Order: sequence, then structure tokens, then C-alpha cells
Amino acid sequence: MGAEPGAVLVTTDLTVGGMTCAACVTRVEKKLGKLDGVTATVNLATGMARVSHPAGISPDELVATVEKAGYTAALPEPPMKQEPADGDGDGDESEGARQERHRLIVTALLALPVLVLSMAPGLQFRNWQWLCFALAAPVAVWGAWPFHVRAVRGLRHSAATMDTLVSLGVVASFAWSSYALFLGGAGDPGMRMPFTFVPTASDGVAHIYLEAAVGVPLFVLAGRFLEARARHGTGEALRSLARLTAKEVPVREDDGSERLIPIQELRAGQVFAVRPGERVATDGQVTEGSSAVDLSLVTGECEPVEVGPGSPVVGGAVNAGGLLLVRATAVGADTQLARITRLVTEAQAGKARAQRLADSVAGVFVPVVLALAVTALGFWLGAGADPQAAITACVAVLVVACPCALGLATPTALMAATGRGAQLGVLVTGPQALEGLQHLDAVVLDKTGTLTTGHMTVTRVTAVLEGLGSDAVLRLAGAVEQGSEHPLGRAVCAYARRESGEQRLPDVSGFSALPGRGVRGRVEGRLVEVLAPDEDLPAVLVDALTASESAARTPVVVRVDGAVEALIEVGDVVRPGSYRAVDRLRRLGIRPVLATGDREAPARAVAQALGIEEVHARCTPEGKAALVRELREQGYRVAVVGDGVNDAAALAGADLGIAMGSGTDVAIGAADVTLVRGDIEALVDAVLLARRTLGTIRTNLVWAFGYNVVTVPLAMVGLLNPMLAAAAMSASSVLVVANSLRLRAWQPSSIPVRRYA
Repeated sequence: MGAEPGAVLVTTDLTVGGMTCAACVTRVEKKLGKLDGVTATVNLATGMARVSHPAGISPDELVATVEKAGYTAALPEPPMKQEPADGDGDGDESEGARQERHRLIVTALLALPVLVLSMAPGLQFRNWQWLCFALAAPVAVWGAWPFHVRAVRGLRHSAATMDTLVSLGVVASFAWSSYALFLGGAGDPGMRMPFTFVPTASDGVAHIYLEAAVGVPLFVLAGRFLEARARHGTGEALRSLARLTAKEVPVREDDGSERLIPIQELRAGQVFAVRPGERVATDGQVTEGSSAVDLSLVTGECEPVEVGPGSPVVGGAVNAGGLLLVRATAVGADTQLARITRLVTEAQAGKARAQRLADSVAGVFVPVVLALAVTALGFWLGAGADPQAAITACVAVLVVACPCALGLATPTALMAATGRGAQLGVLVTGPQALEGLQHLDAVVLDKTGTLTTGHMTVTRVTAVLEGLGSDAVLRLAGAVEQGSEHPLGRAVCAYARRESGEQRLPDVSGFSALPGRGVRGRVEGRLVEVLAPDEDLPAVLVDALTASESAARTPVVVRVDGAVEALIEVGDVVRPGSYRAVDRLRRLGIRPVLATGDREAPARAVAQALGIEEVHARCTPEGKAALVRELREQGYRVAVVGDGVNDAAALAGADLGIAMGSGTDVAIGAADVTLVRGDIEALVDAVLLARRTLGTIRTNLVWAFGYNVVTVPLAMVGLLNPMLAAAAMSASSVLVVANSLRLRAWQPSSIPVRRYA
């Protein structure tokens, strides 16, 4: 039922226990969906339910509803607050997991002798079948106990799940074997029984199927153990993020002393110390010290970033150099690390369109399998076959069917892909974003801060022949610009400091600003002027000036004691990764379009350098949104990449919004994908990862559907031994998860780049 118009909806996450297959997922979703105004999406791989419900329905009511469906439910602990484990950091093994591992080990020890004796007639000694019966009884009862319990619980709630099929298969195999031993002649001390892969007619003595009675729980338990281990691997990204959070932080007091406090007590505005090799406790701004910080585990940026007083730092980054004092600017859920974790968690909760189809099939899967098993039993008995042949076919149908693979096909691939994306600096909001990335036809790119750095910097220095030389001129120009507040002056000064190896620039005296022209001052006894160019320039600088103006860069001339020494060009430079990104987008069949609010000349210059043919300059926010609508009307599936408030409308109106991680919160909030590392080349990685992920999901679903379509009919016509059917069923789920795990090792392909300018 839908919510009333105007009703306030809230979202609550629940941890759901006891789910074993896609039929369980469907049952929980339907049970929650019966509440007025409630919709739910349940993820089998994570055991999480994301519930949208009216504010009037409390989380306790949601928990009670899930429990009425026969499952357990609880409010989850936030990932960032979970305690990382000692040792391997993957979390202490739960008591339930230890019990299941113990159950598997004991079951294997009891079942293996039964399997060997049943499958090797040459090893069958006198009364071997009674030893097998004694070993099989605890397996059929205790080893398969979880399946029996969940099957009975499901029956109490009028539900049939994978556990129902397994429980019925074990009970039927063991019950028939008991009949054969005690009443059917199979208990004779000298009885020998051949083993075949295909069931055969009896020779007057009822066959026993103790190998199926122990093989079914053994293989299913082993399959689920391997499946759980593999699914645990797909969630490694979230656990890695959780491990980046510090437990304690050394806070610097006003008197210079330090005290160690829990990270939960840290407040914005407090100053804390970060020593070499330590992680930055939370987002902040450096107040003292300089160092290089490693952001690779947070943003995917492989090269360390130099920071100093005034530089922002991200919580979770590793200090690779000297001591830093940092003033906290965001704590708890407001930090970038918490936001990344939240986005990854939310992305893993969604479902692709193909998975929704699989879930609808899974909803009726188990009842259909039960009906087919009964049909097979009735057909064989009606055709005059041996009762044991009919029961064998019935049991094989029960144990070979596998709805688990259907339920795991999408969530395991999505978990592995979103985790890998986070490692590469790409955050997606869910499977819809991946589907959108896969089908892109056109991408609208902002210029400033997206394709370019967004900061003024020196792009080229051209010195006159037989002059002081570019290094000396740059040093003098940087020194005189120390007194300037103009963006051009700050760019020249910063560049001069970097080129001098961070050495202190000379002092300036007699500094004066010439409005509209530039600055002048005395440096080391020389009159240094940094001015707008005039007509009196040497030929070599005239050529440089012409090139500078055509490239939409701002030129300034440096004069020393009245003599022209050099031309310095200042502009917003193209990011190094933009060349490769645009070229690779074009090779992927995606049309790049440049839309910027900047002037025509710089927009054309950047487009020419990158080989972008379509340019829209002086584009207002409304103009960008209109451009997106126009492209969509032409049949393009459009993505917009931006980083500012002026991009928010276009981001929201596109088929897919992509925000730069260095951009504004408004842009990031309106986007479906965030490029955390601030590199436009990450967009290409995102497209390639999306295509690989959805290809993996399709492969999983084809396998899951195809497996059942092929094996269930084989079991019905008596061509599958129940024990082999159990092994095949377990292998089906493990193969699906293993295929998804391949995404964890995915690497973006390397393509040679063609430069256009």
C-alpha cells in the first residue's frame, strides 16, 4: 500500500538474520510491504533491509514484522562505529559462525566414511551398511538440524524456502534408507550395493541412500561456508574504511600540553597532533607544520599530497612526513570518510532491474519445485516404477534446485564493484547509477575545476636572449609579487617559491601597486616591475604574447632596471588526466561536450587542447540545464560532470549526475556518482567498471537460471543421483559468488593518449 500524499517518509536499515535464499528475501519484502506506506529492499548478501516508512511507524514495529515472518531483525550498528578486530582486522568470528564451522567439521568426519563405503563396493565389508547407518543418523538429525529448524519455522508461517527443500531431501533419503535396512532386506549382513551416477532398478532388495542423507547436508553446509567466506570478501571495502577511523586522538591544549581522548569526544575547532606514520583523526585544516599525506586509501590518489599551514586534510589520510597540528573542521558523520562509507553502504543496498526479475521468480520458486518433486514421485509410481526409483527422483528434484544463486547474483557483484570503485576513488549511489554509466552516449563537462585545475598558475616563462635567464627573473618577480593581493601576483609568487625549492624569496622594499597595470618594487637593489605588456617588446616575446592570447592565458612582462627580461603567462591549466580522460571517453563511444560559464576564448582553447568539438561558453546554470534537455530530446543518454553550485541543476536533470569530490556539497548531493580523487580520468574508470559489473551480473543470472532449467528436468527423469544433485546445488551458489569476487581485482585498462594541442 502506498503512503498518503504529503506523508513524511523516513528510511530505516535493519539487520535481518535467518535468510538463506532469494525466497527468504521475497518473503521479508512482502511482509514489510503489507504495512501501510512501507516499501522495503532486502539484500541477501549483506543481510540488510532498507525500509522506507511513514514517521508514524517505529523501527520496533518493523523489527516485530520481520520476526513474525520467521526471521530475526535488529537495528544495525553504524559501520564507522564498529570496532575493528585485532589481528587480521576482519572482525572477531561470531559465536554463530564458530558453531556452523564446528557443525561442518563434525558432519564431514561422520559423512566421509559413509560416502567412501557407499561409492566403493570393493571396500564394503560384512555389515558395512549398519556402520554407515550409525554414522549417518547424527548427520541426518544434528548435522542437518539448522535446515530442519528453519523449515519448520517456515511452515509455521506458511512459507517454503531453500531450507524446506534440503530438509525434505534429507528426511526422505534417511527415512527410505531406514525402511530398506529394517524392512526391505538391505540389512542382510552380506549385502553389497553398487554405486552409479544414475539411479538403477533394484534387484529385489531395496537400495539404501545413506550417501544422499549425509551428502546433502555435508555439501550444503560446505557450500554455505565457502559462500559466506566469499561474501565476507565482497564487504572488505567497508571494513577497510572502518579501519581508517582512529580510536583515540591526542588533543593539543592551549598551554601546549597534550591529552589523549576517545575519537567520539573530539569536537570541531579542537586542535590535535598527527605524528609521522599516524592517521589523521578527522577532517581538518593544518595550523602548524608541513608534511606529505598519503590519501590512497581514502580517495584512490596514489601520489602523496604536500600540505602546510592552511591546507585541508582528510580523516584517514596517513602522515608521511613531519609533525602536523590540525584543527578539526568536521567530526563523526560529517566527515568525508563517513560520507564515503555511507555512500558505499547505500549503493550496496540497491537492486538492478535484472535482479528484481530474479526476485519475482524466486518468490514462487520453492513452491514450484515442491510441486515438481511431487509430480515426479506421482509420475514414476503411476508408471509402475520401483518405489525407490520414484523416491530417488523426488529427492533429487528437492536437493538440486538452487534459488540461492538467484538471490546472490546481483548483491555479491554490487558489493565487490562498489568496494573496488571506492578504492579507485569512484563512489556510486546504487545499481541504477551503474546502469546509467553503462549506457552513456554523451557527457557534458564543466571546464573550471573539472577539466582544469580551477587555480591560476604560471603556465610558461619566456626569457629574452642574453638576459638574466628565466630562473633569476622568476625569482625577482616572485619577490616583488609578495606584496600583491591580486590572483595573478599570488600565482607568480607561489610558482617562484616552488621553483626555488621552497627557499625564502628576497625581501622587497618600496613596493607600490599600479592600478590596472601591475606592481613594482626594489629587490636586492634592483627596480623590478611586473606589468601588463606594451608594444615595446623584443621579437621573441611578441611571438610568445601572440600564442598566450590565442590560448586565453594572461601575460605579464617583467622589467628589471627598465630592461624587458621575460614574459610570464598565467592561466588555469588543464588537468594532466583530462587529456587521457577525454580521449578514452571518445574511444568508448561517448560524445564529450564542453559547457562553461567562462569566456569564449579560454573555453575554445581548452576544447582545442583536448579535442572537444562542441563548446558552449558563457553558459548560465539555466543554460546548462537547457543543454542537457536538448541532448536528451535528441536521444542521447546524458551525464553531466561538474563541481560547483552552478552545476547542480544540470546534474539533477541529467540521466546521470557526476560530481567531482573536490566540489561543493550542493553538486555532490545532486549527483549519482562522485569522483572522490578529483581526477576526471576516474570517470572513464567508472564507465569501464560499470560495464564489467553489469556484465558479471548478467553472467551470474544466466548461470543461476540456466542451472535450474537444466538440472531440475534431469532430476525429474531420474538422471541425477541425489548426492551429486546436492553437490551441484552447492557449487552453483559458490560459482556465482566466486565470479563476483573477480571484480575485486579489476584494473582499469591502459590506453595510449593522443594529444590534440
